[in-house]
Amino acid sequence: MNSSNHSPVLSAYLELNIAVTTACYAVNLILSLPTNVYVLCLILTGAGGTVASEFFALNLAVSEILYCLSAVFVFVYIHLPIPPLLALITFFSGFMFHGRPLFQCCICFERYLAVVHPVVFLKYRPLRYKVVCSGLVCLVLIGFCFISMFVNEHKIVVCLYLADIVVLFTFMLFCCLSVLKALKQPGPGEGEREREETNNMKMRAFKIILIILVSMMVNYLPWVVVLPFNEIYDLLQLVYITYVCLFFSIVSGFVQPLLYLHRAGKLPFIKGL
Repeated sequence: MNSSNHSPVLSAYLELNIAVTTACYAVNLILSLPTNVYVLCLILTGAGGTVASEFFALNLAVSEILYCLSAVFVFVYIHLPIPPLLALITFFSGFMFHGRPLFQCCICFERYLAVVHPVVFLKYRPLRYKVVCSGLVCLVLIGFCFISMFVNEHKIVVCLYLADIVVLFTFMLFCCLSVLKALKQPGPGEGEREREETNNMKMRAFKIILIILVSMMVNYLPWVVVLPFNEIYDLLQLVYITYVCLFFSIVSGFVQPLLYLHRAGKLPFIKGL
């Protein structure tokens, strides 16, 4: 009796899960992929700034494009559920779970240096330093992706993910508060005009870091709440919570491309950044 009653319910949940998951990944693939490819083309062609000045944004766009590949594997896995495909989905999902906050952190740190330590910023502004920094970040990112792919112990993966998010969030918060403090302390010897220009630059940096910080909270807070306690939810609750997490991840993934497109003058209807 139990099997006959619960089996149709279970099948309905699974079908709903497949349908919504497909829709979420399809939306991400259709919208995020062309947006980030457009950002990538603008940076490489110099239409939205030099490669050196937007190098971290370029790396973030590449990371988002690689994450879009997970959608392709999800579509195939739905019809052909074999372990290698699941491993690939886990690997490329790491570009969202770890790559996105890592490169967002690099962007925040660059803005922090430009405002709080301008001399250091000018010293390390050349592209070669950013290439070295991005190379180290990529090594860490690939390491996280492989750990998530090969480590079967759920608690280890969750603890690593939570530690990563907490550290990066704390660092971004430090950058945000430091820029805000610098905004309230005008430099000595500045005239009225220079002070106004400097404050405008500081305010733009503060707004960008704050927006990235908020988008990071929106993106990762649902996962932080769900992952450690997924065993206490029943199937229906877990399905619905996963939908919410995927939705926030997809929405927050457009924040950085939109910020860049606005700075490049491609979104003039957005004011104030």
